[in-house]
Formats: sequence, structure tokens, C-alpha cells
Amino acid sequence: MKKIKKKYNLKKKKIFVLGGSGLIGFEVCKEFLEFESNVLNLDIKKKNIKNKNYEFTKFDIADFENLEINLFKIIKKYGCPDVLINCSYPKTNDWSKNNFLSIKLKSFYQNINLQLTSSSWILKIFADEMKKKKKLGSIIQLSSIYGIVGQNLNIYQSTNMTENFPYSIIKGGQSNLVKQMASYYGRYKIRVNAVCAGGVFDNQNKKFVKNYSEQVPIKRMAKAHEISSTIIFLSSDASSYITGSNLIVDGGWTSI
Repeated sequence: MKKIKKKYNLKKKKIFVLGGSGLIGFEVCKEFLEFESNVLNLDIKKKNIKNKNYEFTKFDIADFENLEINLFKIIKKYGCPDVLINCSYPKTNDWSKNNFLSIKLKSFYQNINLQLTSSSWILKIFADEMKKKKKLGSIIQLSSIYGIVGQNLNIYQSTNMTENFPYSIIKGGQSNLVKQMASYYGRYKIRVNAVCAGGVFDNQNKKFVKNYSEQVPIKRMAKAHEISSTIIFLSSDASSYITGSNLIVDGGWTSI
């Protein structure tokens, strides 16, 4: 049996991070570099890291017309990843108005397509490539507790923030997608999981942070590195028998 430390050996592993310039995605990139992995950040916004094992390539998940063309260009240039992580979070400019009272049909289906349709198709393409190359691959989708439970409206009291109608639909779809993909791709030794994150602190409205923290047994919001470290685990051999899982990282939010 491998010693536990060896199970976390990610040296020279090829890691692709969709949305690697975002709050959690960038933390994911930095942590993989600590493990001496080769990291490719795929995002529309460039973020630099001074490390020979890090590269950035501009990739727009919302460009449906060229989505497959651009993906296969990336695969041709960089090869097939050992690990694919999707932390992307594309949304329309009116995302903040996507509550039950204000949302418009056009914005609803645009956001469903931007986040759910695109991520589903991208994960499928990479899983098929892993299958073709006979990779013992790991695919990880960043999901949310709101793919499991409904939004607690109490956390928005006395703030200018509201619930979001399509968000739970998108995250619920992503959370179930990994189960379906795990069922199909398991025979090819490809693991597919999701991390269902609780609220992550990002300098939000102070009242919102207070309201949110009061609902959590640990009494605070998550830190980005607490989500990225879970992604490291699911990428490693330490999680070799975990697939089709929605790993909840929420400080106990969904336990009560």
C-alpha cells in the first residue's frame, strides 16, 4: 500500500484550471504549483504567477460559436490534462437582477447556457479526451451548497443583495452532472466529482457577512484556500475511490 504522503504526489501532473483567475481558481493554481504540478490557467482575465510551471491562455467559456474549436486548439497545444478543474463563473451583466421579482426570460436562459450548458459540454469533451488517451483522469466541478439546498433568504436582510433564481438550477445541474459522468466514465478509470462550497469571504457587505456567519455552525464564511485544498485532495490518489461525489465544504451549513 502506498504511504499517504505519496498519494498526494502531484509533481509534473498536468492541471488545467478553467476560471483560474477567479477568487477560488487562482488559489487552486497557486496550491498546485506548491505541489510542483504543471498548471494551465484558462480564463478571459490574465493573472501572472512567477513560476516556470505556470502558463496562462485566454479562453472564453461564453464563446459558444467557437467553444469546441478553441478547446481542441488548447488540447492540441498543451495535450490532455491529468486533472481538469472548472472554477469558471460566467454571467450576464444583469446577474444581480436575476431574482424572482426582476428576472427576464432572456437573462434566465442566457445564464443557464453560460454556466450549465457550457460547463457540461466542456467536461464531456475533456472526459472523452482522457478516455481516448487512456488517462487515469480526475475532473472536478466547483459547485455550491445551493445545488443541494435552497437559498436562505434571511442572509439578505438589511442588505442590497437578493436571492438568485437560476443559480440553484445551475448548481443543482452541475452537482448531478458529476454523478452521471461518474457512472459513464468510471469504466475508463476517470473520476468526476464536485466540491459544493459554502459562502466564501470576498469583502462582501458587512451585514451580509454577519447574517451569513450566524447561520453557520463554525460562525464564519469560508476562506478560498479551504475550498482549493479540498480540490487538491480530489485531484490526488488520496481520493482514488471517490467518484460521483458532491463533497460539501460549508462549515456545517447543510447539517442543520
